[in-house]
Amino acid sequence: MPQLVLASQSPRRRELLSVAGFHFSVRVKPVEEVHRAGESPVDYVRRLARAKAEAAWESAGEIVLGADTIVVIDERILEKPVNADDARAMLRLLSGHEHTVITGICLRHRDGIIVDHSATQVRFVPLTESEIAEYIASGEPFDKAGAYAIQGLASKFVESVNGCYFNVIGLPLSLVYRHWKSLTAAE
Repeated sequence: MPQLVLASQSPRRRELLSVAGFHFSVRVKPVEEVHRAGESPVDYVRRLARAKAEAAWESAGEIVLGADTIVVIDERILEKPVNADDARAMLRLLSGHEHTVITGICLRHRDGIIVDHSATQVRFVPLTESEIAEYIASGEPFDKAGAYAIQGLASKFVESVNGCYFNVIGLPLSLVYRHWKSLTAAE
């Protein structure tokens, strides 16, 4: 069976794969993450997932999983906040509204690539300025797309989830597993 290699430094993706029973190693190569003018959010995450998998792939005996997650609200892409003010602006946008979390995945294997994505709708309750300030002070919003972690302190802000919950954490496990099975069924 080919070895699974995760092309991501995300501790959340590592934890999700481990909990789901995947055996894998981690190998990350730098990839420029810049949204191109006119590029749709779906095309953007799919391109980055592919670039990450392609950069980390080294041999025919492995399947490399690349992934990228963004939050989209009102056609605006929210990636990881650059500072507290950026996180505050993102949380204000999400407050009381529905947004979409999109994760692109790519499995690079000896015969080519599989690129796919998952989209999940998430609705936040209205947030007060003090709730936003307290959440930012916790440090949790940093290094998270959209400035929140659904599995952490921000769980109390989530009114509803429509779609794959694990996608919001950063990896649509059932989608990854479906493609993994298709690639390893003959092994």
